[in-house]
Amino acid sequence: MGVSPSLLPARRAGVRQWWALAVLTVPVLLMSIDLTVLSMAVPRLSQDLAPSGTQLLWMIDIYGVFLAGLLILMGSLGDRIGRRRLLLIGSAAFGAASVLAAFAWSAEVLILARALLGIGGATLMPSTLSLIRAVFEDPGQRRRAISVWMAAFAGGSGLGPVVGGVLLEHFWWGSVFLINVPIMVLLLIVGPLVLPESKDPAPGPFDIASVLLLIGAILAVIFGFKDAGKEGWGLVPIVWLLGGVALAALFTSRQRRLAQPLIDITLFRSLPFTVAVLANVAGVFAMTGVLYFFPQYVQVVLGRSPLEAGLWALPLAVGAIVGALAAPAIAQRLSMGWVIGLGLAGAAAGYLLLSLLGVDEAMTVAFTAGALLGGGVGVADTLTNDVIIGTAPADKAGAAAGISETAYELGGAMGTAILGSIGASLYSSSVIAGLPAGTPAEVSEAAAETIGAADQAAAELPAELAGSFTDTVNHAFVDAMTQTFFTAAVIVAVAAVGAMFALRKHRSTEPVNH
Repeated sequence: MGVSPSLLPARRAGVRQWWALAVLTVPVLLMSIDLTVLSMAVPRLSQDLAPSGTQLLWMIDIYGVFLAGLLILMGSLGDRIGRRRLLLIGSAAFGAASVLAAFAWSAEVLILARALLGIGGATLMPSTLSLIRAVFEDPGQRRRAISVWMAAFAGGSGLGPVVGGVLLEHFWWGSVFLINVPIMVLLLIVGPLVLPESKDPAPGPFDIASVLLLIGAILAVIFGFKDAGKEGWGLVPIVWLLGGVALAALFTSRQRRLAQPLIDITLFRSLPFTVAVLANVAGVFAMTGVLYFFPQYVQVVLGRSPLEAGLWALPLAVGAIVGALAAPAIAQRLSMGWVIGLGLAGAAAGYLLLSLLGVDEAMTVAFTAGALLGGGVGVADTLTNDVIIGTAPADKAGAAAGISETAYELGGAMGTAILGSIGASLYSSSVIAGLPAGTPAEVSEAAAETIGAADQAAAELPAELAGSFTDTVNHAFVDAMTQTFFTAAVIVAVAAVGAMFALRKHRSTEPVNH
């Protein structure tokens, strides 16, 4: 009498499987780095491509918009054509888009290249996680593999400024994209040798309409915030935001009608699930928001090199990695709500410390704040994934994982869009009001767009005017940055309190791995 396959012990992973994990972790690390690496190049981009403040924001966060909007659809595509095949196709597309971004000759071309990078990245992330689940059959080994994957994902966004700083110290701004190319080529060579093919034998329908509604809703909301940041809160940004809400409502209605929806809206009936998703968004929102302002502050206001600016962000990256790896063990001793809530509270405290920065260097404050912010986000976002998967019915674990991944990328896009727009609006109004008399009109207009443009304009002013001009611009930027950080601290603190209360009885179901 034969033994049912379901009763056989899970096959333990060997050397080949752990090499496969290394191959699958690298593209996720690069994707996460790409979410923030461009922020390091902002001062030089502002000089070379002369983008407006709105274009600068789009350069940074359109990547996250397309990544978030297409993740679930690309996961569904991988189910059909094979996850390894989609990973290899996505690697080639990601490499090609990286070359276009590196040699972009205008702001518009760079925005297009970043959108293409987001589309390529959307094929990589769900494929890597699905293949990890297929490669590691033993539950304990799978948890360890996913923990490594998550640490790479969480740490990558913090490592982006460090990598960018090292490259910009020696090369032009396009080099922050070219680092992707050799890695993608290596993945195309090694991937077929160590990765098995995996696909869903009975995939659901392929719903393009839902994807278009989701991306449209995200873009409309971001357009609204960006327009408000540039022109103030008038009729146009309100129309954009209302349009985004309307598209989101249509998307939700469509998901309720579909037998196999793109996003299973019924999962949000669970309060712990909903709070965990929102906490996930808040964590990445915090990380990417600070990484938009910080490189400009260190390089332009403090006059440091790109490498030094990258090193200033290092505590953020180290904190995120340590927090992600330590989170499962901490969650064995406290409820998920307390651990996630305390993690977000730590991130809020980091933001509050950053709001104390001024035009003079305060390295101790910046390093302490970065470590608190990174560690808090690393802990919170790692465990929110556990809650999201753990509170969903077993037959909807895949749908829940897709929502978790989408929330992460959406948080990144919205962090830059909302906090960046708030900061840009405060900066522009402060610069216009404070510039010294006699400043040429064209210089005033350039300075009001970005601090990078203001820094370049200062070099062309007479010496008697340049000093007061630079002082005004620097104070305007720091005031806008710190007010934005304080606003973010309040938002993340509210998310922390919500997580503590809603998830206070939820505990990790996973045993500690020894």
